[in-house]
Amino acid sequence: MVDQQWNGVRERVAALGTQPSSGEVFGSLGHRWALEDPLSDDALADLEAQMGVRLPEDYRTFLTCVGAGGAGPAYGLFPVRRVQGRWRWEGDGADLADLTMLARPFPDHGPDPEALDALLTERPEEEDFDEIEDFDDAIEAWDERWEALMFTPERTAGAIVISHLGCAQREWLIISGTHRGTIWSDCRADDADLVPLLDDAGKPVTFARWYIDWLERAELTAHQPPTNA
Repeated sequence: MVDQQWNGVRERVAALGTQPSSGEVFGSLGHRWALEDPLSDDALADLEAQMGVRLPEDYRTFLTCVGAGGAGPAYGLFPVRRVQGRWRWEGDGADLADLTMLARPFPDHGPDPEALDALLTERPEEEDFDEIEDFDDAIEAWDERWEALMFTPERTAGAIVISHLGCAQREWLIISGTHRGTIWSDCRADDADLVPLLDDAGKPVTFARWYIDWLERAELTAHQPPTNA
C-alpha cells in the first residue's frame, strides 16, 4: 500500500524525464530521472536490523513506496543497496557516514565555536611564505588539524549522507537524536560546520519536505520551453 504523501510521486518523476526542459534541472544529468526499485518490507526490516535503528518514518515509506534511491535533489538521492549480504548507501561521500554509529544520537552541537574560530585565524596564507614548498607544508599541517576537529566520526554519528551538490558539498539525513528526520547541509570543505536546512519560516526541513519541494521545483523548470528553443 502506497503511503499517502508518496502517492503518484514515482510516476511524477518518470514523467519529468520526458519533458523538453528536463535536462535543465540541476543535477538531472547525474540521475537521469531514474529511480531504483522500492524495497520490500522484508528488505527494509533487514536493513534496519543491520543498522540497529529504525529509520525516520517518511524516509522508510519513501524506500518502500517510491524507490531505494535515484532521481532526487541535486545529483540524486543516494541509493541503499545490499552488497555481499551487507547494506550500505552508495554515492560520492556516502562512506563519510559510520554505519556502526547510526543508533547513536546526532550531536546537538558541533565543535566549540571559539576553537573553530581560533583555528580559522591560524590558517596559513600563501603570501606569508617566501617558498611555495613551505606554504604547502604549513597548509597540509593545518588541514590535518581541521580534519581532526571537523571530520571526526562522532560529528556525524546518527546520520547518513543522502545527496551531493558537487565541490565536496553534501546533505545528510539525521537518523537518531533530537534532530531525527531532518536534513543538514555539509559545507565543511568550505570551512563551515554542518547546519540544518530551514524552510521559509525558519523550521527544520524534513526528508519528505526536502524531496517534495525539489520535485515541485523540478516540475516548474522541466515544463518551461528549452532555453535554446
